[in-house]
Amino acid sequence: MSQRTLLITGAGTGIGEACARLFAQDGANVVLVGRRREPLERLAAEIGGLVLAGDAASSQGWQAFIAQIRERFGGLDGVVACAGGLGPGSATQTSDEVWQMAMRSNLDSAFQTARACIPLLAERGGSLVLLGSIASLAAGPEVCGYTTAKHALLGLNRSLARDFGPQGVRVNCVCPGWVRTPMADEEMQPLMDHYGEDLDAAYARVTADVPLRRPATSEEIARVCRFLLGEDASIITGATLVADGGSTIVDVPTLAYDRMGIAQ
Repeated sequence: MSQRTLLITGAGTGIGEACARLFAQDGANVVLVGRRREPLERLAAEIGGLVLAGDAASSQGWQAFIAQIRERFGGLDGVVACAGGLGPGSATQTSDEVWQMAMRSNLDSAFQTARACIPLLAERGGSLVLLGSIASLAAGPEVCGYTTAKHALLGLNRSLARDFGPQGVRVNCVCPGWVRTPMADEEMQPLMDHYGEDLDAAYARVTADVPLRRPATSEEIARVCRFLLGEDASIITGATLVADGGSTIVDVPTLAYDRMGIAQ
C-alpha cells in the first residue's frame, strides 16, 4: 500500500496537533491546515508535512490548498476537520458577531473543508472525520452559538455520508467530552477563579459525575480518529462516535442519589 496522505485542520494545537503527530508516527504524509502559521511550522519542523496557513472556513483559500496538495502528494486519503471555536452566551446574550463567529468556526470550517476535499477523497476511496462534541448531543449553559453549530455538524455528517457513500467516501463524526487542550484550559479559568483551585482541580470538578472521572487527552481522541480513517472502520459511515468517558450516558435526575451515597 502506498503512503497515505492525511489532512488535518486546526492542526496547530489540541486534538488537531495530536492527530498530526499520530498520523506522522504511522508513516503518513500530513497536511497541516490552520490560521496561525507559527505553530504549524513548529510542528512541521518536528514531524514533517505540508503547511497550509489559512482559515478553513474560507472558500477562497481552498482552491490554492488543493492545488498544492495535488502537486506535492497527488491526492488525499483522509481528512480530520478539527478546526473549531467557542460561541458563548445565551440567545439573548449572543450578538450577531458572536453568532456568526460560532457558525463560521464550528460549522462553516467543516463544510468548506468537506466541499474542497471530497473530490480528492473520492479518487482514492478516502474518509472524512468531523470533530463534533457532546454539545452536538446536549446543551450546556449559555453556549447557544456553540451548541447550535455542533448540533448542525451532525446533520452535515449524515448528509455527506449519504451523498458521497456511493463514491466510496466514508464520513463520520467524533463527539468528545472534556479534553485537556489549550482551549479547554481557558474554559477552566472561571472555575479556578471562583473556587481558588488549580487547573487539575478544575478538570476534576467538571468530570466529577463522568463515569471515568477524568477528561480525555488529545492523544486518546486522535486514536479514535485514526480508527475511523482506517480499514478496521471500512463499513462505518454516517456514524456519531461518542468519546466522552461516559458523560452522555448519565441519568442526570438520579445524581442526587449518588450524592447521598445511595448509589455506589
